[in-house]
Amino acid sequence: MRIKLAVLHLVVVALAVAQATTTAAAEGSSKKRPNILLILADNWRWPNAGILGDPLAKTPTFDRIAREGVLFTHTFNPVPSCSPTRACLLTGKYAHQLGERASLWSAFPQDTPVVTDLLRQAGYQTGFAGKGWGPGNFEVSGWKENPVGAKFENFANFAQQLDKSKPFFFWLGNTDTATRGGRHPYLETALAKLDANKLAVPKELPDCPEVRRDLLNYYGGIIKLDEQAAEAVHLLEKAGELDNTVVVFASDNGWQLPRGLANCYDAGSRVPLAIRWGRNLRPGHRVDDFINVADLGPTFLQIAGITPPKEMSMRGFRELLLGEKDPYSREYVFLERERHADVRREHQSYPIRAVRTRNFLYIRNLRPDRWPAGDPDVYFLHDRPYGDVDTTAVKDVLLAHQNDPAFQKYVSLIFAKRAAEELYDLHKDPDQLSNVAGDPSNAERLAVLRSLVQEWMKSTDDPRIDPDFEGFDAFRYYGTPPKSRP
Repeated sequence: MRIKLAVLHLVVVALAVAQATTTAAAEGSSKKRPNILLILADNWRWPNAGILGDPLAKTPTFDRIAREGVLFTHTFNPVPSCSPTRACLLTGKYAHQLGERASLWSAFPQDTPVVTDLLRQAGYQTGFAGKGWGPGNFEVSGWKENPVGAKFENFANFAQQLDKSKPFFFWLGNTDTATRGGRHPYLETALAKLDANKLAVPKELPDCPEVRRDLLNYYGGIIKLDEQAAEAVHLLEKAGELDNTVVVFASDNGWQLPRGLANCYDAGSRVPLAIRWGRNLRPGHRVDDFINVADLGPTFLQIAGITPPKEMSMRGFRELLLGEKDPYSREYVFLERERHADVRREHQSYPIRAVRTRNFLYIRNLRPDRWPAGDPDVYFLHDRPYGDVDTTAVKDVLLAHQNDPAFQKYVSLIFAKRAAEELYDLHKDPDQLSNVAGDPSNAERLAVLRSLVQEWMKSTDDPRIDPDFEGFDAFRYYGTPPKSRP
């Protein structure tokens, strides 16, 4: 039976590729199709960009792309975890439809069409630099190279070997906004180029010197991210290819500081997005519709003249980008997560299903008996507990002051167990600090959002629709194994 299923998957992929190649040949034969450059940051949070109103964020390249193209103001990742979001983007599917790829440090089975494969089969030259799909183990699934494509040292090396008569897709994966295991490699840059007096500490974090150093280092990383993007844009401009290139500047998920990464709050889920495409777009246009980062996958296919395979659940937004009538309603976006790091006994996940609307964030914690930040008596990396919160100076401060009344609010927000349902009124509480799910005045709103999530799970064949399903916990974790308290 497994052999028959494997053969069937290969047939499905082959038919999708054949359809894509035929469609692209028909639609793109008269002229060179546009190039696509995806600049994908790692752990860059909305609204940390100059054009989004952050006075400390120095992002002239992102700002230029937004001014000369389209700025999207409500973009969210499908999963607040890097490799699951990247898998969703590459396959055009929700994470819960991807089996083990819903979790961090997974394998990448070859059982569904992949956007970069479809582009390559349709005549696109593909490659990436920096961080592609990952972290994970694609080799164990039979891939000879990263699912994104061949790896290059940088965009310039890729450009040198291009056939100028053919279009290209390049994935530039930057990691300068990651926390680097608690180190501060960009702090000196930040102190030299930024006015530290303009630094605003988010309400979910304590205002102390350690937090300020973490934040300044993050802003220094934003400077480096934008500089690398500038190099790629300059290279395109110099080669006369900028206006025939769709330049997409985005992030895989929110920042890596506590209550960001691995959380479905805006700090972990809402990200910047700007797209430039020469004269095809109205300069300075802002789009307030809700976009899922994984919607980029089918959008890339649409831009290349390829009809997205029917099995893709994500919705391409080429029409919306071009200012045309969008066939979809985009008034909200669904969020989810399974296992981030392997930081609970028996490899347990912390499953979440959620919906973000314009006025509310509703979160359903499917296993509220578990620790959302990881078990307090399971050590992960760097000999620290609560392993779903990555190592930073602020985490160390919070752990050192767990019993200090002055820090209790922050310790509870970041490490404590959570209610089965969370509801945040974004008009009154934009920072999402006060759960009002238990307020009787919100009962009707809660029921509507609960039903919306339930219907989404049902319509997309989410295995978690069965309340007893634990299949995601059984998938192998290929990262560093955890260790119990000594």
